[in-house]
Amino acid sequence: MMFAYIAVKLVTALIGLWIMTRLLGKKEISQLTAFDFVSSLMLSELVGNTIYDDDVRWIHLVFALVLWTVLSLALEKITLRLPKLSKALSGVPEIVIRDGRIDERAMKRNSLDISQLGMLLREQGVFSTREVAYAIFETNGNLSVLRKSRLEPATREELNVAAPQEELPVVLIELGDVQKRELARIGRDEAWLLGELRKLGAAGPRDVLFAEWTEQDGLYAQLR
Repeated sequence: MMFAYIAVKLVTALIGLWIMTRLLGKKEISQLTAFDFVSSLMLSELVGNTIYDDDVRWIHLVFALVLWTVLSLALEKITLRLPKLSKALSGVPEIVIRDGRIDERAMKRNSLDISQLGMLLREQGVFSTREVAYAIFETNGNLSVLRKSRLEPATREELNVAAPQEELPVVLIELGDVQKRELARIGRDEAWLLGELRKLGAAGPRDVLFAEWTEQDGLYAQLR
């Protein structure tokens, strides 16, 4: 009987969660915000604890699912009418790159580091911050990227121009820290790097937020 009762609770939870997802819409799946994530964790704890607790009856599980759905729907309606509350719960998108320059304060506010930003850019097919006009860090953790218009001309094939060999930029400095392994990989040393930085007006690596190197374009550095 105990196993049968657990099975009934599991089926009820499955049906209830499916109905809740349909009522709340696809936003719960495709645009998971910080508040949605916390809400999902709480709901999973609620369902898990009620299914395997013998003291919690089937009607208690149904009541919990119904109440959670009503509260979630009510909150959705309230946030539609009160945009300020929606911003407080879900946060707001924030520009982290403007005209190829990284906004260090915005990065800190969103707990982003250079490596994470680079990964998000590569997911959008962008391999250098120099290609970016604007990059916006969305409330669901995605990065929306607007590339510079001058970097989206007619293709070389259309212009019948030979294309240079593609290469990945090598990050040499992150937040003032020299990436010695990457520096050695391109066959350079710190003395060379210091000389290049001085040409760009930096006294040393600590004055640099971010620096990358390509054989084709040379060293690019953003000073603090």
